Amino acid sequence: MSARAGARGEGAAPEGSGALTMDLKLSRVMPAEWEKHDATWIAWPHHEPDWPGKLAPIPWVYAEIVRALSDHDRVEILCQDESVAENARLLLGAHGVQPEGVKYRIHLVPTDRVWLRDSAPTAVRRADGQVELVHWGFNGWAKYDNYSRDVQVGNAVAELTGLPRVEPVRPDNGERVVLEGGGIEVNGAGTIMVTEEWLLSDVQVRNPGMSAADYERVFTEYLGAPKTIWLGEGAVGDDTHGHIDDIARFANRDTVVLAYEHDPADANHLRSADNLRRLQLAAAKHPLRIVTIPFPRPVFMNGERLPASYANFYIANGAVLVPTFNDPNDRVALNGIAEAFPRFTVTGIHAVDLVWGLGTLHCLTQQQPAARK
Repeated sequence: MSARAGARGEGAAPEGSGALTMDLKLSRVMPAEWEKHDATWIAWPHHEPDWPGKLAPIPWVYAEIVRALSDHDRVEILCQDESVAENARLLLGAHGVQPEGVKYRIHLVPTDRVWLRDSAPTAVRRADGQVELVHWGFNGWAKYDNYSRDVQVGNAVAELTGLPRVEPVRPDNGERVVLEGGGIEVNGAGTIMVTEEWLLSDVQVRNPGMSAADYERVFTEYLGAPKTIWLGEGAVGDDTHGHIDDIARFANRDTVVLAYEHDPADANHLRSADNLRRLQLAAAKHPLRIVTIPFPRPVFMNGERLPASYANFYIANGAVLVPTFNDPNDRVALNGIAEAFPRFTVTGIHAVDLVWGLGTLHCLTQQQPAARK
């Protein structure tokens, strides 16, 4: 991580610097993930290079995810083509998921990759209660060249849902804002968490020249979040370079679940200790309960450390799906998350194969919140 992202100071994040005075008729708020959903969106796996040499079991993992999700949310599934759609129907039937149209729907929409948390639009509520799609620019995490189909996912979701779509623009130069949903975590009441590694470092730069204050203005205008908590670095092995959804998640408006590594020899230790300190500083100003959960033991594939984290859970209607890793800490993490979500059913989903694609449950899902009347 560069010095620019490593400390609060020159280039780091001045708290609250992005507040805007807004026309209330145009105001938006991104609902917290635990608020009522109309649907959850996923894309069926098809891109073998995302799971090199191990694509075969991944559709079966997806079928299990849909089985668990469909008891709580309607699942909207994007499929690359008809052959992929037929594979999805076959495996979902094998897993006992009710027939298409009952608890899931399939749409032929091509994608480059399946990580809809990042390529799909972020749904917000306007002041009139209606849902609007915030369609960020997408540049393949400023790392990959093949993302021409993924940039069209927002248009496809807007067409399929009939929801209005807005393309956010930068406050400094009016260009399209490039962001990914995995980098933002909101409590639905005006607070957002992001990392400096993701937005303020010199690696995988999404919006060259944008300052912390510029980002905070965007968060206020498009997500209804005038208070930003800037954490430091994300998890080791994170291909996105610092997404928040592998390290810190809101469980309610005043509770954060933080992935914390106790082993000082592990590369995640100093990162998580710094993030804990930052959250404690935030809690000194505004009430904030911090719940820590462990990381699993490091997961490697072909010598590469993968971003295995229990914090990459997904919150559906009345349920939390948590990635698990055949690890003794699975139970510890599941118990900690269950305590943070006392009114939710908490279910573990085996994710050792899935994380070889450098993402798990939160990365592959995107919620569509319900309108408020």
